[in-house]
Amino acid sequence: MAEPHEGPFVPVPDVAGYLAGRWSIERTVRDLRTGTEGRFHGTADFRPDPAGGALLHVEEGELTWDGTAYPANRTLRLRPRPDGSAEVDFADGRPFHDLDLGTGQWNAVHPCAEDRYEGTFTVRSADEWHLEWRVTGPAKRQLLRTRYRRTAG
Repeated sequence: MAEPHEGPFVPVPDVAGYLAGRWSIERTVRDLRTGTEGRFHGTADFRPDPAGGALLHVEEGELTWDGTAYPANRTLRLRPRPDGSAEVDFADGRPFHDLDLGTGQWNAVHPCAEDRYEGTFTVRSADEWHLEWRVTGPAKRQLLRTRYRRTAG
């Protein structure tokens, strides 16, 4: 998988408008302490939140870790702002990070207990974007690289 932070980047003036729809996901997850690596394959749907005013980001798929496959899913809430950026929250309403793809790239930081998540979002085209999370701290040392590709229909 290509490095998420290499150029060129495609500016996105409206994050919610760009992300709306269905995406295929390919993700590698590497434990930097043990060298163990896993893979996630699945889909991400960005669809209107029935509660209004937001998009739900629903990921579903399968994580293969240490030779065993597990079902995996998560839901995030993307709350658009008037300037085209968005706030991203966990499903339970806790804040996760801001997202502004106006330049085609965005760096986000999320503290989680004593661990630190540093994310880099890069837009490659109208139909592909990448996300890399580096996690450092006493509980985790991980590198997660994800490629999202828009699906037809």
